[in-house]
Amino acid sequence: MPRRRLTWPADAPRVGIHLGVHTGLLKAAQRARTIGATALQIFSDNPTAWRRRPEPPKDADRFIGYCGVEGIHPVVIHASYLINLGGGAEPFATQSREGLLYEMRRAPQWGASIVNTHIGSHRGMGHREGIARIVANVEHVLDESERVTLALENSAGGGDTIGASIEELATLLERTRHGANRLAFCLDTAHLWGAGYGISPAYGVDQVISRFDELIGLDRLKLIHLNDSRSQRGSRNDRHEHVGAGQIGPSGMAALLRDPRLRHTTFVMETPGVEEGYDAVNLRRAWLLYQGATELPLLPPRAFKLNRRAVRGQRPKRAAMPASAASAVSVRKTEEQEAAG
Repeated sequence: MPRRRLTWPADAPRVGIHLGVHTGLLKAAQRARTIGATALQIFSDNPTAWRRRPEPPKDADRFIGYCGVEGIHPVVIHASYLINLGGGAEPFATQSREGLLYEMRRAPQWGASIVNTHIGSHRGMGHREGIARIVANVEHVLDESERVTLALENSAGGGDTIGASIEELATLLERTRHGANRLAFCLDTAHLWGAGYGISPAYGVDQVISRFDELIGLDRLKLIHLNDSRSQRGSRNDRHEHVGAGQIGPSGMAALLRDPRLRHTTFVMETPGVEEGYDAVNLRRAWLLYQGATELPLLPPRAFKLNRRAVRGQRPKRAAMPASAASAVSVRKTEEQEAAG
């Protein structure tokens, strides 16, 4: 028999997943409810293109209403992967700044209260110049938008990227003067691991969260991307794995979920195999860890051959952005049934 839908205790943090919306916003919300997610992250459009749809999808109002009734919140929009707030080359610099502003301005039409973005790279200009550009772009976006929170996501530290360390994130906050009340941060666990942070075993989590609280404040930690990693610690690589099945493992994942200081932080998974049903599997794995599990069911070999292609946005109508926006063997049969559900 299939398992009952997951229910989270009243004192649990919000826990959700990134779902594709290429078949419709409402279907994504319904799927989130089916698998037991209490939060949802989406792309509002194609994450690898500058072109954006001129208006929200037809089912946007029903999506917003459904999420409200079913208690799915917050809704987070992940901005385009093309955005680079630290680069100076044109036209990409302007496209990045105005593209992020476009996401911030229209987020309420999707029912989203947070827009999450990768910070970007200085592209050889040096960290000082890159940070100055990021701060200027962040201030512009916050000055020209309202209500919505902007969350800057830490990087794994590869290449010329900025924001791999908590200290660097703190510098960005310290230098942001305009609109800083709506500036927040997202810590991606796979990025932390790639950048060298020892978030497993559990005591490493305590050190990282304490450091973030000391330098930035946990009230600004709005999101944690709960992703295990296929990469070695300190590799500067970003390769996501199923919850508790990668190099970080169950200990670090559980320590984050159970940390009482993170009660008001939203956890979002960006894990492989969403369209193959592993969204349900990973939600349950997070639920088991929160409930106190120290070990998780083994996943079949095919689970480790899956990618993240399911996190697609809806296909946009042909309309350009406005001119202003220039370890293991088998899984229990019940989990297989849930994955197919």
